[in-house]
Amino acid sequence: MTNYRVLPVILLTILATAGAATAQQRKAQSPNSVRLYVFDCGSLNIPDTSNYQLKKEELATTYMALPCYLVAHPKGTLIWDAGAVPDSSFKPGGGPATLRYASSLKPLTVQLAEIGYVPADITYLSFSHFHWDHVGNANVFAKATWLVRKLERDIMFSDPPSPRTEPASYSALKNSKTVIVTKDEHDVFGDGTVVITSTPGHSPDHQVLFLKLPKTGPILLSGDLYHYPEERTLNKVPTTEFNVAQTVASRAAVEAFLKKTGAQLWIQHDFTANARLKKAPAFYD
Repeated sequence: MTNYRVLPVILLTILATAGAATAQQRKAQSPNSVRLYVFDCGSLNIPDTSNYQLKKEELATTYMALPCYLVAHPKGTLIWDAGAVPDSSFKPGGGPATLRYASSLKPLTVQLAEIGYVPADITYLSFSHFHWDHVGNANVFAKATWLVRKLERDIMFSDPPSPRTEPASYSALKNSKTVIVTKDEHDVFGDGTVVITSTPGHSPDHQVLFLKLPKTGPILLSGDLYHYPEERTLNKVPTTEFNVAQTVASRAAVEAFLKKTGAQLWIQHDFTANARLKKAPAFYD
């Protein structure tokens, strides 16, 4: 005689087992061509825009986006910029986490897991620059190979530390496998599809990331070459740049590069433009 009271328990056990098996199968596979995932790592509520030589009425919004990026390539993976708020700041019950004037709604590692990646899957880690709102989850990827320029690494581990960063967010990188990038253009995977390019000025060794995607076409991720799109249209340079003359020269070089290649410029902090981008698990290829 069938015990119908036991059936729901058996069914739940089967479903749980199937769910676990499905989760195990979600591990990401190496793509056939380069693709770009965009993660929502929160936003910055800028209290004063005068440092950008912009009045609030000149801006569509004073907020800045905080995207993080995963580049998946047949030969490996690259995390480009890691947000402001460390995953360790999130409480177990959920809800937003904050650091300074940044806030984030979802941990980066959770977003990675949703597309089948764990930190151990990351081959390379690189930042546009060392400022606190780009290195928040650096320690998560300490087992990856860190691609960094000398002046950036030097200032990150200077004593006393720069007030423009959070050393606790990247302390584990001191012992990471590290490649000091010396060329103006560093071809990450050796095929011209993922290239880190020197653009000093905002910080001593600031850099941008060029991607050549098969369907989307060429894209340049700006780092903080520009923050607000209005900086570009109104030709404004922040007063807090490390070297204003270098920033002006780097911007001119990038604008010439964009004209030559037809690449899209994605201003990483552009709140409105970033909101329109498709976020992971969707991707650009």
